[in-house]
Amino acid sequence: MHETQKKILQLSSSYNLSNLKLREIGKLIGSPHPQVVKHHLEQLKKKGFLKVEPTSGDISAVKPGEISSKRLVSIPILGNANCGEATMFAEEQLSGYLKISTSILLQNLLAKTKSLFAVKAYGESMNRSSIATNMGMTKNIEEGDYVIVDTAVGSPKTGDYVLSVIDGSANIKKFVNDTRNNQVALISESSLDLPPIYIDSSMNYLINGKVVQVIKAPKYK
Repeated sequence: MHETQKKILQLSSSYNLSNLKLREIGKLIGSPHPQVVKHHLEQLKKKGFLKVEPTSGDISAVKPGEISSKRLVSIPILGNANCGEATMFAEEQLSGYLKISTSILLQNLLAKTKSLFAVKAYGESMNRSSIATNMGMTKNIEEGDYVIVDTAVGSPKTGDYVLSVIDGSANIKKFVNDTRNNQVALISESSLDLPPIYIDSSMNYLINGKVVQVIKAPKYK
């Protein structure tokens, strides 16, 4: 995130930005150009970091897991995750908010929206996965889909889909705890012939959470 945007967000915790002129905001954050301030304000609104109340016009920062008056849940987007080889760097930087209707989000997730985050999937190694939906059906994970991850699930079980970070690279895989061979296997479910990733306790890896829902990328054709 741009440094000016960080300063504006920090300012929004102490001020109602709608009561300040662009020049006043600029003075408070050390940016003397009103048009620069305006640009970054618009970017923060576009990315979902700031919200404008429709009746009062008040401007304030969006909180993770917040449910708006229009029944939209704001889920933070934390970078990207690979559905292929472990090559995509796991940047845990807030890049915006995914707005999801409460009728689309799985009902059992509505009570714990603050523990959720989203990543955008890249690659096709999970295009035959089966993630539960509201209708009792399943969805796979394809490139461009948003994957919702729950950080409050605890230790993963065999068969769970997880977001793992291995040597700084994020991956979405199926978790298998192979106790007989004293190893963990991260399995691809794909139309491609891809080998598992095998992990032992000496490796630098982290399970960030369990995949709990997939928001499919729109299809235009």
